[in-house]
Amino acid sequence: MKLLPATEKITEIDADAVVLGIYADGQPTAHAVQFDQVTDGLLGRLLEAKEITGKTNKLVPLLAVAGVRAQLVLVVGLGEKEKLTRGSAYRVAATAARRLSLKQRQRVAMYFDDAWSDETFQAAAAGVITGCQGQDLYRTEKKRHPFGEVLLAGAAAEELSQGQIVGEAVNLARQLVNEPAAQIYPESFARQAQEVADACQLECEIWDQARLEAENCGALLAVARGSVRPARLVILRYQGAGADQRPLALVGKGVTFDSGGLSLKPSDGMLAMKCDMAGAAAVLAALQAIARLQLPVNVVAIMGLVENMVSGDSYKLGDVLTARSGKTIEIHNTDAEGRVVLADALNVAVEQGATKIIDLATLTGACCVALGNDVVGAMANDQAWCDAVTGAAQNVGEPIWQLPMFPEYGQQIKSQIADIKNVGEGRWGGAITAAKFLEEFVDDTPWVHLDIAGPSFLEKAKPWMDGGGTGVMVRTLIEVARTLK
Repeated sequence: MKLLPATEKITEIDADAVVLGIYADGQPTAHAVQFDQVTDGLLGRLLEAKEITGKTNKLVPLLAVAGVRAQLVLVVGLGEKEKLTRGSAYRVAATAARRLSLKQRQRVAMYFDDAWSDETFQAAAAGVITGCQGQDLYRTEKKRHPFGEVLLAGAAAEELSQGQIVGEAVNLARQLVNEPAAQIYPESFARQAQEVADACQLECEIWDQARLEAENCGALLAVARGSVRPARLVILRYQGAGADQRPLALVGKGVTFDSGGLSLKPSDGMLAMKCDMAGAAAVLAALQAIARLQLPVNVVAIMGLVENMVSGDSYKLGDVLTARSGKTIEIHNTDAEGRVVLADALNVAVEQGATKIIDLATLTGACCVALGNDVVGAMANDQAWCDAVTGAAQNVGEPIWQLPMFPEYGQQIKSQIADIKNVGEGRWGGAITAAKFLEEFVDDTPWVHLDIAGPSFLEKAKPWMDGGGTGVMVRTLIEVARTLK
């Protein structure tokens, strides 16, 4: 799909459809004024009759409007002008694109507000890209049809190019999550990472079974034992700054399918567990965008890839594992495997000399209980670094909330037989005790843990996105790299 600036008036442009943004507080854009003049006050009459309200993401299609060359005008609400953010621009553009992509259209033009900032237009461009892609990877009749080209009025070519890179990264993460586990497993995910590395000129290192054993990755390997699919650990390096600058580390949980192991999930709880690698998918996608944007920062991305399956060799309740760091872990629940995998991956990040670490994981149902399915939980050992990450999320419009990390939570993961155990005491505070477990493996490095269990996968579509993988936190990671100091 091509994204280009639109230079013609909304009523004159040759397109299969045009999108017109309307504010809810009666502040018309120049495009709305021009449209209203040519159509003999049609827009004003519809606003007065409250057929069009301008409420955020509300769509009203107008067909064969006299004086307008395009056969379809899709009016989309922008909300109140003073409240418009990069996040709402992303969703508005995605909502319009999603509606129009229900059928094949070669050329679509969008007219929002020429006064938007460069960053806001970048967000809208990213939204256009994500709104056109669904989860219909294997449908014989596709539900989504990406456009041949989209023209955005008021935007510069550079902003559109950058927004497209971000949108394509989000879509990469979504596609990886939406693929079935028969297609995305540790070896195939590693191959995908190698392809991204080759395309973006990244350094790529893939640890196979022998290397993982040589590196004493006893925690990660234990989780993988129950599967016929061997584990992998992928390390990607992007060098956008000087060689003397220590890297930012992005660490992703990559459980490509989670049966729960011997602590077996019920069928309903297992159905969407192809998405348990969404953290690794977000890390890979974000690094692709960081490299394509040529951001002046050094980044190392680490993805721990396993299947958590059941066999005669599955790791067992009561097992004591020795992690790569030398710390011992008593297993109380084999379905709390993501943190066990991350124990070794985080240790690798520390060894890589990371100046700061972010890990992403579909880690706990407890985080969904605490925050719902739309909000990411953030936990950290360094408040300034947590503020930077949550601030980046707020900038791009990804809902996030910090949870406390009081020392008392750490007492719950103390083991009588090993250094720590992989679950806390009972159901309460499970997202936090999981984070306290991870904290054991980052030493003193500033670190933020993002629990994306809820927002990583939509059971039902939203106005701006189809159901399935969401690519959550990809935009946030890019923003963190863009603003890193």
